[in-house]
Amino acid sequence: MSRMLLEAAYRHALHATEAGTLVRAHLAGSPPALPPSLVVAFGKASLPMLGAALTAYPQVPFLAVPPGGLGVDETLWAAAARGQGEIIAASHPVPDRRSVRAAERALELAGALKPGDDLLVLVSGGGSSLLCAPWGITLEEKRALTRELLGSGAAIGELNTVRKHLSRVKGGRLAQVAVRRGARVRALLLSDVIGDDPSVIASGPSVPDPSTFGDALAVLDRFSLRHPAARAHLERGARGELEETPKQLPGVQTAVIGSNRMLLDAAAAFLQTQGTRTVILGDTFGGEARELAAAHAALVRRVQALGTPVAAPTALISGGETTVTLRGSGMGGRNQEFALALLLELGAQGLWALSSGSDGIDGASPAAGAFLTPDSLERAARLGLDARVALRNNDSGSFFAALGDTLLTGPTGQNLNDLRILLLSAPD
Repeated sequence: MSRMLLEAAYRHALHATEAGTLVRAHLAGSPPALPPSLVVAFGKASLPMLGAALTAYPQVPFLAVPPGGLGVDETLWAAAARGQGEIIAASHPVPDRRSVRAAERALELAGALKPGDDLLVLVSGGGSSLLCAPWGITLEEKRALTRELLGSGAAIGELNTVRKHLSRVKGGRLAQVAVRRGARVRALLLSDVIGDDPSVIASGPSVPDPSTFGDALAVLDRFSLRHPAARAHLERGARGELEETPKQLPGVQTAVIGSNRMLLDAAAAFLQTQGTRTVILGDTFGGEARELAAAHAALVRRVQALGTPVAAPTALISGGETTVTLRGSGMGGRNQEFALALLLELGAQGLWALSSGSDGIDGASPAAGAFLTPDSLERAARLGLDARVALRNNDSGSFFAALGDTLLTGPTGQNLNDLRILLLSAPD
């Protein structure tokens, strides 16, 4: 029953924060506006966001850039087939030639706007990879650099600072093209970053960018990444030889309409209807997944032993987005790594828990995340699985798949960061 409760809370939270629902609610609550001249939607939630916008503005031209493999609503395909818009499925988390084609098309359409036109931009997480217009380096060089940054443990803000200064579309440059044509820009964003900073979400193509070429160089230095072509380009920018990302964008309105906190609140509300007391620890957790697991384990032990800061039974809920520094060659992602590290930290003090991404994909794994049960270690031992070896090899995905404890949803068309729920039972 506890596993069913965890999965039900996760699915309820996704339903309550469905991307199309959030767009419809925002448009309904805003002052009536004339239909935009163009809608550009990109990211993991681009299709449901676009579907909601086209319900409000049925005849408006559009460009949608979802990740490949995401199912497309027949209504959107029909609109594209009759020439109203285009759908270019691209690559995530590493860009490919489709990503370049999508970015070039977005820049072309924005550059064709006229004075007085309105551009509606619908942004969700994953857009950094899906829209890729390399500047100063080749696509292959950018792919290699992206992989290294992803594997180094760089935070999403650091990764996107580099991306923005090696791109002709990120860091406000997409909106800049429209603004220079005399068009107005309205951007609706779903946040998949800690702190909900619009300039970090999908590398901020539609908003001013506070970071600099020098900041991007500092990220490469921090992680000891060589990449001569990227460094040469960033050094030119730092010397003032290249145009910086725009620090102001007059005529651009931005609203963050969905966040990780909304996801956590929805999960907590559902659990409360099921008679479970909840405590939301916060939505700003970052850092290494295994280090965050150690901190959560310490809190669990404190609650179990002392009944502080809250007494069991209760559900501890947290969000944010962790990182994983790759040391091995296994399969998994940050949520399953968190779950495996938490399992090892607690040992025999097992509990029911779920750590899962709202996008349905956890790193290099087909799973959204993983469940823990009070007997996870015992079942693993019977199967000959060594949790410590799995963690050392970053192979949490294989470990939980062998146990049958992965959560499989497929791409959800959503991306509001991660959801962790730890169910603590009352002491004996």
